[in-house]
Amino acid sequence: MNKTITLANGNGGEENNELISKVFYKHFKNDILEKSEDAAIIQGGELAFSTDSFTVSPLFFAGADIGKLAVCGTCNDLAMMGAKPKYLTCSVIIEEGFATRDLEKIVKSMKRELEINGAIVVSGDTKVVPKGSVDKIFINTTGIGEVTKKGISSNSITTNDVILVNRDIGCHGATIFAAREGIEMSSNLKSDCTSLYPQVKALIDADINITALRDATRGGLSAVLNEWSKQSNVCIEVEENSIPVSDEVNGICEMLGFEPGALANEGTFVLAIDKNDAQKALEILKTFEANTMASIIGKVTDTHLQKVVLNSAYGTQRFLDTPTGELLPRIC
Repeated sequence: MNKTITLANGNGGEENNELISKVFYKHFKNDILEKSEDAAIIQGGELAFSTDSFTVSPLFFAGADIGKLAVCGTCNDLAMMGAKPKYLTCSVIIEEGFATRDLEKIVKSMKRELEINGAIVVSGDTKVVPKGSVDKIFINTTGIGEVTKKGISSNSITTNDVILVNRDIGCHGATIFAAREGIEMSSNLKSDCTSLYPQVKALIDADINITALRDATRGGLSAVLNEWSKQSNVCIEVEENSIPVSDEVNGICEMLGFEPGALANEGTFVLAIDKNDAQKALEILKTFEANTMASIIGKVTDTHLQKVVLNSAYGTQRFLDTPTGELLPRIC
């Protein structure tokens, strides 16, 4: 560990994992926390519990804003554990001088997304700090959900599973970067930010045999696959040509040297599904408007334990590592 915290420690990749394991896990260690799931499963498996803070810059961007992002982020973490979002808290830290009109726009976005999830805010806190103490507004949301399908866990993936994504990857990260750098896009590129519980509910209602779910936020697809390979002590083999990436995201990546798999998402999730149910799961996902590019992207093997292997179209293989470096700070 470095003697001081760097932006890389918040990237969702290798440095972020090091910070969590060597500082927070070291002192907070317990059986629930060590499962490293998107949300903690408590009360004998009946409830899911999660918290998240949001510092995205800019506050408003194509497809969403910090308010929508805050509700989606926490509700999605609950949904990834097979839980229906029920109750949220909302804490905000607001910079002196922040426009009341913008605050109301943000809160209205939160209200709309809460309605989609069927959840309500039941408690909160507001702090106003002197100008310069915080960049405009930071939001923390904590959520409790009712588990409707038990047993979903990133620690239970086996060679009976295949790996899917619900849609094309990288749209959120590419959108934030374009907005932040003032890049004019002659396209419809926008953040994929959306509430995922309706999609998870459709899979559960169809009795799909779900092993694990994970929304690919900071660190993107690459971070999720590497976390899963380590947590379940398996090898995940991914077909590079099967990973769905839009032309717009590919264009930004080629222009700026990014890897699509390392870009953050806010409405894209990765699924480990029993191979016998994979095709049915794919059909269900594609019934949602944004999911036309839903794909089976790989399989679980035991060839290189705790590694992710990327198979190229040319018949070559390489390891897909956990992202490192600063990537794109304040992405969520």
